[in-house]
Amino acid sequence: MSQKFNILWADDEIDLLKPHILFLEQKGYAITTVNSGVDAIEEVEQKNFDVIFLDEMMPGMTGLETLQQIKQIKPQVPVVMITKSEEEHIMDDAIGGKIADYLIKPINPSQILLSVKKLLQNKQLIDERTTQSYQQDFMNISMAFDDAEDHQDWADIYRKLTYWEMQIDDTENKNMLPVLESQKIEANANFSKFIKENYLDWMEEKNPTKPLLSHQVMKKKVFPHIKEKKPLFFIVIDNFRLDQWEDIESIISPYFNIKDKGTYYSILPTTTAFARNALFSGMMPMDMARFYPNFWEDEDSDEGKNNFEEEWLKINLEKNRLPIKSSYNKIIQAHQGKAVLEQFHTFLQNDLNVLVYNFVDMVSHARTDMKMIRELAPDESAYRSLTSSWFEHSSLFELLKKIHDAGAEVIITTDHGTKRVNKPYRIIGDKNVTTNLRYKQGKNLNFEQGKVFEIKKPEDAKLPRLNVSSTYVFAVEDYFFAYPNNYNYYVNFYKDTFQHGGVSLEEMIIPIVHLSPK
Repeated sequence: MSQKFNILWADDEIDLLKPHILFLEQKGYAITTVNSGVDAIEEVEQKNFDVIFLDEMMPGMTGLETLQQIKQIKPQVPVVMITKSEEEHIMDDAIGGKIADYLIKPINPSQILLSVKKLLQNKQLIDERTTQSYQQDFMNISMAFDDAEDHQDWADIYRKLTYWEMQIDDTENKNMLPVLESQKIEANANFSKFIKENYLDWMEEKNPTKPLLSHQVMKKKVFPHIKEKKPLFFIVIDNFRLDQWEDIESIISPYFNIKDKGTYYSILPTTTAFARNALFSGMMPMDMARFYPNFWEDEDSDEGKNNFEEEWLKINLEKNRLPIKSSYNKIIQAHQGKAVLEQFHTFLQNDLNVLVYNFVDMVSHARTDMKMIRELAPDESAYRSLTSSWFEHSSLFELLKKIHDAGAEVIITTDHGTKRVNKPYRIIGDKNVTTNLRYKQGKNLNFEQGKVFEIKKPEDAKLPRLNVSSTYVFAVEDYFFAYPNNYNYYVNFYKDTFQHGGVSLEEMIIPIVHLSPK
């Protein structure tokens, strides 16, 4: 143990604990002993300690009284309460006083050592174990890239990479993070090849090897769970990735059990106009544009790209012969979230309640446009943290608490993810080409073949054409499209931003979670 930790031990029978103290000193800890609460407080005022052991049954000032004063002086110092009493109210008072651990006498030296290690070296030991475990799993993950045969294999790979990213991110020593980032780049390169080889085959309705796609989600994952006289909530958090879900799961877990947790694949382009409209309508974009032209808006339309989600939902319900009572709400601003909470009681009268929350997508775009947001979320970890902080203080979390209290079930998903882009890719097109940085739709597109997925016949991907000679080109991995005009300016502006529309694990493999109240 390289670092010397300082421990304060307060007990009116401290002399009887000499074997324990000697044991800890032999392990490298520095121990200061006192035999009263008053003396303990004086020591805390004068010195810094890493952990404090506090006997509850001391004469004069009790352990609980001492605890209260210590927390006022040094609120961050962990305190371990030691007592002979097993009375529940004492445990409750100690826990309410924010103790770090609770030990019942008689105690042995090993118990004390375990408590110290949990409090002082827990992070270090976990860091070491995390690094060691990832190193052991590194080769297995890399081999899985070559062995992956279908969409489920790639979903499993993405889930494992996400797991290790968050485990390593939670360590103080992040030396393995560059290794993981390199492995993610390799994974996305292989995933892009997989999509190029298989995506168009997935458009065949009877293809048994295709994954669950955007337009099938409501029919397969939502509609079967609609029950008479029991409301179901379907919540879509725009632009929400698997790692962001994993980050907020612990916040939700006190209220809900996970009934089902899986993934589906977003269609291309991985944008709101295509993926979310497909999600609600139950149709691919080509069919939406063909059969409901009044509701279909292209990506760059001045009319807005998702103004008809409620209409698409109604069409989907009618198509599946579900004459149910439903509601649809989109929350973009705080007052809309507040209004949803105020009218919550009306939702309980519906069979299905659909809610769309746009905050995460807004943060993604704001990070591109605003220097302050980019500084607040300079990397993947900070981006997750920003999302988690928003969620914990959001009207969405308050809504979930109300859903829990009402005993209702909820399904949470998104329409597409987002990719942090770093590599520019030159492309030339006319003024009618779409402006999205991760895909282009138009005619006479000129680009170097290689790091793109080109669909020359949009109908093969069940995509609409802007004109007779339109094609679609999708950026893969962490590339983004840039025009030669003002090339350096746009590259510097958009590099290291979060974008969506293209082909990557983060954009295409989508979390979907079914929760039931605890």
